[in-house]
Amino acid sequence: MKVDVYNMEGQKVSEVELPAAVFEAPVRPDLMHQAYVRQMANARLGTHSTKGRGEVSGGGRKPWRQKGTGRARQGSIRAPHWVGGGKVHTPKPRKYTQDMPKKMRRAALRSALSVKAAEAGIVVVDDLALEAPKTKVMDAALRSLVGEGVSALVLLPESPKASEKSDIAARATANLPYAKTLVANYLNIRDLLGYDKVVMPLAALDVIAAFLG
Repeated sequence: MKVDVYNMEGQKVSEVELPAAVFEAPVRPDLMHQAYVRQMANARLGTHSTKGRGEVSGGGRKPWRQKGTGRARQGSIRAPHWVGGGKVHTPKPRKYTQDMPKKMRRAALRSALSVKAAEAGIVVVDDLALEAPKTKVMDAALRSLVGEGVSALVLLPESPKASEKSDIAARATANLPYAKTLVANYLNIRDLLGYDKVVMPLAALDVIAAFLG
């Protein structure tokens, strides 16, 4: 599949062939769904906790004698039906992590990228180069590349900590509510499905082809 390559002004400068193994892979909605559920589940902290009747303070003695008061018998003021009592069948700390083989995770990414490519959701730029981290400049560039009112996932070939060019691009995009930068090696199913367009420089395309091809 051939796609156009644009510069930061939105002008076509060349064409590039997208790797068929990555961008024309069989679409597997089941794998994409499983990968998405796994990612969302693994992001949960699982630190929720409530106290049962044996964990709340108080209630050490019987509130009144068993018989002769005319009231219902009670054993503790910390029973679940009392105000301030312990809770029943409520959350305890637990792990929500799910396992998924690497081959299946990568197949899900190839499926999502193939869907994006089929829907013209892949925008390739020759170089993601800015002179300074100016939000206004990046905003104008993205609007010319993806259009108005379109959300964009901007892939960086290198980490902002390792590359000044990536750092400038990340800082210029940070305040744009419709865009997000992501290092190409950290490509994930949630971000792929969460944005309308994927903007990637040629260097990021090489990174993706290297680990998904």
